[in-house]
Amino acid sequence: MATVILVRHGRTTANASGLLAGRTPGVSLDDVGRNQADATGKRLAVVPLVGVVSSPLERCCQTAQFILDRQPGTPHAPVDADLTECDYGQWQGRTLADLAKEELWKVVQTQPSAVVFPGGESLAAMQARSVAAVRRHDAAFEAEHGPGAVWVAVSHGDIIKSVLADALGMHLDLFQRIDVGPASVSIVRYGPGRPTVHATNTDAGDLSWLAAVHEQGDAPVGGGAGHAAPHAQGA
Repeated sequence: MATVILVRHGRTTANASGLLAGRTPGVSLDDVGRNQADATGKRLAVVPLVGVVSSPLERCCQTAQFILDRQPGTPHAPVDADLTECDYGQWQGRTLADLAKEELWKVVQTQPSAVVFPGGESLAAMQARSVAAVRRHDAAFEAEHGPGAVWVAVSHGDIIKSVLADALGMHLDLFQRIDVGPASVSIVRYGPGRPTVHATNTDAGDLSWLAAVHEQGDAPVGGGAGHAAPHAQGA
């Protein structure tokens, strides 16, 4: 299958002030977030992307544009509502410090699969829709561009954590063990037998090897030789 680069949006005004923005409209990247998104765009410039798909929320669309600005031939990022933020219901707009006093907070930390946010969505439903969306787009990009296709999904922290948990074969109750920082890059390849997670939560490092990803075979016993060193690219 194709390779998906999961990018979280850069830092927002809500992140900086400790608010759970959720689906609140008009939440934008702050200066730090714009710099983070620009750095991620520069980092991905060495990878010829076949497409960028974004959550419809403003902070993700802004982050996607920084990536597109350095990708010739990829003029816009279509949005997919299935990649949007979790519907936190009555939790939306409250501070994390205040939410941490709620009984449900403990369940979010220890048993996410049992969580249904009051007036909102369950974390299990969030994972189901986001994983299905990523796999759907991945199959479509491979069908159009071949198994070497690389594309980007720009989304949110909990969304990306849930997609990574699925790819790693982890129960949703363990997904809080995964960290996904602002504008971070995680990489998953959905092979014919199983997904392979190539990276999680990275904000630096050469990605030019993604331009030469081939069909995934069996996992090399012992780990294999890895990717070519950056200085060896094109040699």
